[in-house]
Amino acid sequence: MYSRSGGIILRLMTNHEITAAVVGTGHLGRHHVRILAGMDGVRCLGAYDADRERLVDIAAEHGVAALASLEEVSEADAVVVATPTVAHREVAGALLEAGCHVLVEKPITTTVAEADELVAMAENADRILAVGHVEYHNPAVQAALGLANDVRYLESQRLSPFTARSIDVDVILDLMIHDLQITLAVAGCQPSEIRAVGVPVLTKKVDLCHAWIEFPGGLVANLTASRVSAERIRKLRLFAREAYFSIDYADQSLSSAELVRGPEGIDIVPQQVEVAKEEPLKAELESFIAACRGEAAPIVDGRTGAAALAAAITIRNCVEKR
Repeated sequence: MYSRSGGIILRLMTNHEITAAVVGTGHLGRHHVRILAGMDGVRCLGAYDADRERLVDIAAEHGVAALASLEEVSEADAVVVATPTVAHREVAGALLEAGCHVLVEKPITTTVAEADELVAMAENADRILAVGHVEYHNPAVQAALGLANDVRYLESQRLSPFTARSIDVDVILDLMIHDLQITLAVAGCQPSEIRAVGVPVLTKKVDLCHAWIEFPGGLVANLTASRVSAERIRKLRLFAREAYFSIDYADQSLSSAELVRGPEGIDIVPQQVEVAKEEPLKAELESFIAACRGEAAPIVDGRTGAAALAAAITIRNCVEKR
């Protein structure tokens, strides 16, 4: 079903089949194609990429069409934008103007001004704008967010061996931004103070960064990200008033310890929380498609993505001032 509002064609979603497409078939884009091509209730119209050879290979692998232009992509109800970050504003903006719901990979754009423009465009067109912060959809993270109350201290470690992927951005926008977004979700407000140090090691951009973030409610976050580590570590720890939660992103595991007061005094009781494992990217896309249908779903919306970008840029500025 279609209607027009302000010259923009709006697709009115019901429980009918959603059509979807992907722009960009690189490291993440190819996985978006794979998942959408096999998702119930979704018909993947195809994918588009300026690299035609790569596009044809990915499209053939997953049995979808190799689309010839963004105009063909815009025929879809919902579109994933997995291009390099520098193209996010232009590509996502064009698709929002065409009436598509859009999920754009993180970081949402290169600047906060560009992010604000996309948010305004989505709101004016009454379209969903989601941002691909995939770790938010890690089932261990979702379980912890549902259990942890009044968190006072947060600590994250995101360390990776060096690869040539994503060196167009620094480690703050490449890796740390995942934990920044989750930190903002835990805090429920914007930071009151940010301090950071970082250094380039193997590239001309910051490859190793440590940030200290304080929030008005008293939460303190201590974040470390590196893409020049000898080992891969993905850990998040939350310290609440009388409870502790430890998340292993890679294992999708969540352990906790609770302070228990009894007649014989205080005891710390460890617990292993059951987590139903699921591919986070699949969970992210399912939430996006559900939101496109008008259902309540845990997406990272455009405003949240813009807030994570703003915090990341503040951290980068702190590093550059040192």
